[in-house]
Amino acid sequence: MEQDQLDATTQTELEAAAFRRLLSHLRQHTEVQNIDLMILADFCRNCLSNWYQDAAEERGIALSKDAAREHVYGMPYDEWKAKYQTEATPEQHAAFDARRRAKA
Repeated sequence: MEQDQLDATTQTELEAAAFRRLLSHLRQHTEVQNIDLMILADFCRNCLSNWYQDAAEERGIALSKDAAREHVYGMPYDEWKAKYQTEATPEQHAAFDARRRAKA
């Protein structure tokens, strides 16, 4: 079956499964810092949680920022930061700043 032959429900289910797999992958790779994701892909776990919250709001569902982040991180955000977040290196800051300047 080709992509253009999928019904809307099946397509949504496939997209949801891919999103769940992405979240699982990110949860397993806590060594990948958000700044690394921002440098390479221009999005991070926080972006995903914001998009998740936006999608809820578009459907009239009240979802707090903390709840959206917990869904993406698999634990409360402060807990994830305490366990896994490291200080960004000067090289990471420079790469991030260069990326932002390139977008401007």
